[in-house]
Amino acid sequence: MPSRLLEVSDLRKDYHARAGMFGQTRSVPAVDGVSFALTEHETLGLVGESGCGKTTIGRIILGVTRATSGRVVFDGQDITALPLRALRPLRKQMQMIFQDLDAALNPRMRVRDILHEAVTLHQQLDHAGVTRRTAELLEQVSLKSGKLASFPHELSGGEKRRVGIARVLAVGARFIVADEPTSALDVSIQAQIVNLLRDLQLRLGLSYLFISHDLEVVELVSHRVAVMYLGKIVEIGPADRVARSARHPYTSILWSSLVEKRSQEVPRTAAGSVFDFERPGHGCRFAPRCPVYEAAGRPAVCTDPTSEPPLRELGDSHRVACHFPLAR
Repeated sequence: MPSRLLEVSDLRKDYHARAGMFGQTRSVPAVDGVSFALTEHETLGLVGESGCGKTTIGRIILGVTRATSGRVVFDGQDITALPLRALRPLRKQMQMIFQDLDAALNPRMRVRDILHEAVTLHQQLDHAGVTRRTAELLEQVSLKSGKLASFPHELSGGEKRRVGIARVLAVGARFIVADEPTSALDVSIQAQIVNLLRDLQLRLGLSYLFISHDLEVVELVSHRVAVMYLGKIVEIGPADRVARSARHPYTSILWSSLVEKRSQEVPRTAAGSVFDFERPGHGCRFAPRCPVYEAAGRPAVCTDPTSEPPLRELGDSHRVACHFPLAR
């Protein structure tokens, strides 16, 4: 049985925003009490609309952003508050595939130099060893050797993404946060990148936190899926169950929109819009636009400040944070 590689417990990240004319500030929870675990060789998909806190979680795990509170344990070691110097040795085990293809690669460096830099940063190799390792990386991501002399602006979107993946592999990462790795790519190229990531996972034993708003891709690559709404996980479970038998109304609406998109209909939303990120004051934060809440006559438990729904086990490792979960 695979061992637990990553454990995130009650993670919270607050930002401060101006409120009012006189410089007052208010605390805005970008991540609000998130907990989950990831085993070795597993892919956990993290989905939700823009602004729900997905990328912030990835950045906190890697130490790029500091958490306000909570705990991150990687391979048995609590890394939540490690200083940068102590965190540096773990960098080669934990890496990120960045969403922005252009910002992720130094425009003044050729592909050869980008990969050489990554290899030499974490491995003690002579020049011949670096050259040999670079050739191995190109083969792993299916890039031709002729691309080594290219600058990033001379590459296609798919080639830039492959270079980014090769750079992550260069340091020997075991755990990878893939932040929208298929965004800004044509559908055919998306499929190639997805297949590449799955193949690398099988061959190298990688674990992924796969962050995306592309439900179709997430459903394809993930073993489990966690759905976020306004900083909280509202449903988590096996990918097929979350996609096919959603128990939270928000999850159901998200995947229904995907079905409608496939049939080329105009996506419908319920009780306003699931894309409205106004934060409710208390209780279930999805209640103001929840069709189940409306259909049940707006029960007080959904907006009671003392009864915010916790993640409850429904069986088969499927959990949902809802007072009135949908029937299967």
